[in-house]
Amino acid sequence: MKALLVDDSPSSLMKLKRLVEAASDLACCCHSDPMEALATARDEHFDIAIVDYAMPGMDGIELTRRLRAMPEYAPIPIVMVTSSVSETVRMQALEAGATDFLPKSPDTAEVTLRIRNMINLSLTLRRLNDQKAWLAREVEAATRTLLEREEEMIFRLSLAVEYRDNDTGGHTLRVARYSRLIAEKLGLPAAACRSIYLAAPLHDVGKVAIPDAILLKPGRLDAAEFAVIEGHAAIGERILGGSACDLIQLAAEIAGAHHERWDGKGYPNRLAGRLIPLAARIVAVADVFDALTSDRPYKTAMTAKDGFAYIERERGRHFDPACADAFLAVRAAILAVMREEPRRYGASPVVPPVPRHAARSDLARSSYLADRHASA
Repeated sequence: MKALLVDDSPSSLMKLKRLVEAASDLACCCHSDPMEALATARDEHFDIAIVDYAMPGMDGIELTRRLRAMPEYAPIPIVMVTSSVSETVRMQALEAGATDFLPKSPDTAEVTLRIRNMINLSLTLRRLNDQKAWLAREVEAATRTLLEREEEMIFRLSLAVEYRDNDTGGHTLRVARYSRLIAEKLGLPAAACRSIYLAAPLHDVGKVAIPDAILLKPGRLDAAEFAVIEGHAAIGERILGGSACDLIQLAAEIAGAHHERWDGKGYPNRLAGRLIPLAARIVAVADVFDALTSDRPYKTAMTAKDGFAYIERERGRHFDPACADAFLAVRAAILAVMREEPRRYGASPVVPPVPRHAARSDLARSSYLADRHASA
């Protein structure tokens, strides 16, 4: 720990230095020029400052005021040395930020004890600040861990849906990443972009309630079966709805509205335009594009070029024009995501893939639903 001592009188400065060293283990930095003391204070940190009141050029009150203006010197003890008994001077010193006063002739036992008390106060402040910094680091680390676990739990939950539909997680992860890219291009705050990224993977959670006879039926669905599949949006919203967690509330919005269309011809509520929640409008673009450009048991993937063309063609009909434009504006990043290995969180296949001729799964594939939209 270090003390900053400032007095224009060399003899007084040396007396003060001896007094401080006798009362503590502090290393003293002595200055007779207040401006030089300020310059040193900017480069080094001191735990206590003892400054003379009457100095040429800059008095102790102004020096105290300038020290207090530096954030690192806001909490430390600053002691004013003065022979003045003027109430005005003392009030000005206190207003500037002085903690205590010492007489100009610092030779008494009382003065030594007061300096020792100020030093002990400084030590206490140092310990409190160190503890505060440690707690801040611990809170930051704990928060980071919670956020990482939150992300992992959400993606693992979404994988449970996809495994049931013979998918290994690629669709979920790509939709999440595409959605984040769109949100970022729209200029949404970083926290909102992250929330959309985490909520998007749960968009098809309602399909856990779809019977296997329909979900895994080979070939195309009839009208009644397709109506059951369409029910997954409302089911997903009910599963996630009513939560006190903002992220789950957002996931409920997305689950319930990601099949709504900008022109009002979607489902389940035929919402149109800005009546559709923004996050659902974002995920709709990401979901359909990934569905169209992914292989499925009943179809081969559309090329990325054709997928982008479809998004552009459906701009203002199926998709929010702003969301479609944002998606098309980041196509290089979209292509980069498509090229990357999609598996995370141990999402390697645990069920054998369904042969192309054997089954047509309608979940984790908004792709079938997208095909219906595309051919409509």
